[in-house]
Amino acid sequence: MSVVPADVLPGSALAAPENAPGPAELGPRARLWPSLAAVYRAQLSRARVARIPLLFVATFQSIGIMILMRGVVDGGGEARAVVAGASVLVVAFVALNLLAQYFGQLRASGGLDHYATLPVPPAAVVLGAAGAYASFTVPGTVVTAVFGCVLFGLPLAHLWVLVAVIPLAGAALAGLGAALGLLAPRPELATLLGQLGMSAALLLGVLPADRMPEVVRLARDLLPSTYGVEAFARTFGPHPDWAFVLGDLAVCGMVGVVSLAVATWAYRRAAVR
Repeated sequence: MSVVPADVLPGSALAAPENAPGPAELGPRARLWPSLAAVYRAQLSRARVARIPLLFVATFQSIGIMILMRGVVDGGGEARAVVAGASVLVVAFVALNLLAQYFGQLRASGGLDHYATLPVPPAAVVLGAAGAYASFTVPGTVVTAVFGCVLFGLPLAHLWVLVAVIPLAGAALAGLGAALGLLAPRPELATLLGQLGMSAALLLGVLPADRMPEVVRLARDLLPSTYGVEAFARTFGPHPDWAFVLGDLAVCGMVGVVSLAVATWAYRRAAVR
């Protein structure tokens, strides 16, 4: 019997023919914007049926608050603050409160494992969900703003500024809501934090700042939606100072970038656990 080395056998796994193909190349990494668009469309179609009734609740809640405040506030700067705060409150209800609940339940149910297996960047998941939830606030915010202007006799000429206020305030509040939901150890705590955040947006955004104590004003400055409220309220004046409006919108945008970055970090942290 002759002994033949195993590496020269034709069918051996150790054989290394010269024309053997090299290791397979990996496909290109998923790009951010196509992944973001895919997640946004999926979230929008998934949440359309469930979130529309809640949007009506948010709108009627803001309108009811303005009707109650009509008996206390006659006009002037206080009326501008009430209308602007009630309009942004619709954004806070959906983008902050509901998004905190969504990510809290997603983390508790193991839904983050599904997203972790998809070839999409973590930022696309957070931004796509945040954008989908913020999109539901557009009709309610517009209806609330128009109703408030008619109720308090404010001009309707500059309502176009909502084109900037809604996405910027929505990004800031959605990032905060996603971070609260992802960092909360239990879904019940995520729901509680979302409710507290919306209550803060209600008390600190709708009530006129001139009647608040100094400590409460400092807390108001830390709320992301405050700068969207201030930018919108300034446009109701007879001669709006657009430099201050742009400044408030810029601050709101920067806060949105920071909050979404924190939410992305929280998503990575929660997905690997």
